[in-house]
Amino acid sequence: MRRWSELAERLAATTRTSEKTAILADYLRSLSPEELPLATIFLTGRPFAEADQRSTGLGWSAIASTVADLASVGRSALGEAYDRSSDLGIAVADVLAAAGHAPAADRSPTLPEVAAAFAAIETASGPARKAAILRELLERTDPLTAKHVVKVLGGDLRIGLREGLVEAAIARAFDRPLEAVKQAGMLVGDVGELAALARDDALASASLSLFHPLKFMLASPAEDADEIVARLGPEVWVEDKYDGIRCQLHKLGTDVRLYSRDLHDISTGYPEIVEASRGLHWDGILDGEILAWRDGTVLPFIALQTRLGRKAPTDAIRSAVPVIYVAFDALGLGPGGGAPVTPLLGRPLRERRARLDELDLPLADGDDGGRFARSYLTVAGDADALEAAFLEARARRNEGLMVKDPASIYAPGRRGLGWLKMKKALATIDCVVVGVEVGHGKRHGVLSDYTFAIRDTATGRLVNIGKAYSGLTDAEIAEMTRWFEAHTIASFGRYRQVEPTVVVEIAFDVIVRSSRHGSGFSLRFPRIARLRPDKTADEIDTVETVTALYEGLQHGPEHLVTAGARSSMDPST
Repeated sequence: MRRWSELAERLAATTRTSEKTAILADYLRSLSPEELPLATIFLTGRPFAEADQRSTGLGWSAIASTVADLASVGRSALGEAYDRSSDLGIAVADVLAAAGHAPAADRSPTLPEVAAAFAAIETASGPARKAAILRELLERTDPLTAKHVVKVLGGDLRIGLREGLVEAAIARAFDRPLEAVKQAGMLVGDVGELAALARDDALASASLSLFHPLKFMLASPAEDADEIVARLGPEVWVEDKYDGIRCQLHKLGTDVRLYSRDLHDISTGYPEIVEASRGLHWDGILDGEILAWRDGTVLPFIALQTRLGRKAPTDAIRSAVPVIYVAFDALGLGPGGGAPVTPLLGRPLRERRARLDELDLPLADGDDGGRFARSYLTVAGDADALEAAFLEARARRNEGLMVKDPASIYAPGRRGLGWLKMKKALATIDCVVVGVEVGHGKRHGVLSDYTFAIRDTATGRLVNIGKAYSGLTDAEIAEMTRWFEAHTIASFGRYRQVEPTVVVEIAFDVIVRSSRHGSGFSLRFPRIARLRPDKTADEIDTVETVTALYEGLQHGPEHLVTAGARSSMDPST
């Protein structure tokens, strides 16, 4: 593991893609058959393969206590180290190095030993036993290796490795065609298995496996209709972008399982969809969305939230929030009865959709949850048609549009230009910044996470409504960091309370009632549209304004209240 950690350091320090690929290929080529899949999985920043349902269950508290105990320091030492770097792995290395932790080199654990420790942590019962196994592992690791053990455990490697670069390194290491590596990678969905297949010259044996979830194809964001048509045209396929839970449905006979965006099995949380699928006369894999549904209408995401994370929803919850499965793609299909499932990933979307439309699906009707729908699909030939489709999707209370090239293949885990998501801020409101926090990753040295508030005119108080960390340029963040540092009222670890004078315009997609914030509201997908130095804190929006906006949205975007807040649906604003 020490050698793997040194490799990770080299990769992090290298900016040229070609050099990263060469370094990684040389390393992969040198590994034993047992080491290769483990090292490759760790390079994705995970203790287990992405499609593996296991989780170590180790959080910050257990890691902090273990490291503090090992270094014979207080837990505050790790917190202070973390505040300096915003990186738990670096903080662990700093604390252990300062404590003089230096085990003999011959005690350093091998990759299989680290993998075995991760597996033992996952199966251990209770945080105390999990922490004991971690301590046994860290006792044998020097600070550099401990840094990367913790970074892999936390899924926060940050060494500049994209999936495409790892595939290129695998192809180069074993002298295999890159396209063959990519094709096999789409099917197996496990980079460790992919590396082993490439080493053994067995890429052609890769096959689509049911109940082995594939990564979801992603869409690139776009707002301008002319730009979208220019990229994908002359004719594009348009679907509503639903505000639900992205879900992959796998079916083989009466065995049906549902997988979430993070590839976890969520079947027990939506038993009505599983039950409705069991009797269907086909096998295969569908891509789609779980939506809350009542009276033939999609309910807002806030309704669906009551079912998130529940392994066994009660009959009362199922009745209160019925759900349906909206299918929009077929990734593999077979006729059932034990016949093989044919992969469709490399087929054009128009063919995959045609196969989907041929399936017998019990379509949802009225209040009947646990059934199916096919995504609402239209065709747009120009920017005007696309804008009209966008407004119609919003009127149906959906987030926006998915715009797709009908010739596009399905590329798991990729964010290309074959699919674009067209979303626009539903409205913006003016808020004042009341708190800031140190950012993470490349923004660990600046104050980039803003907590913002509106005014309650009944009391005159500022009341929080949300938090955002995106929208400003690096230059703007650097400039505002200096201002906030000079205008800090109080510091609470990573959080600073600041003078409430900086006004920001906040864009968002949905507004919901919430008890988490003093305003009584929460914004979904908030982002900073722009700084408003032309406004003072006396000019920010109020609880009354936001209440009117919220109530207007309950009747659909066409009834949006725009007094005070600005609506993207209103061309005059």
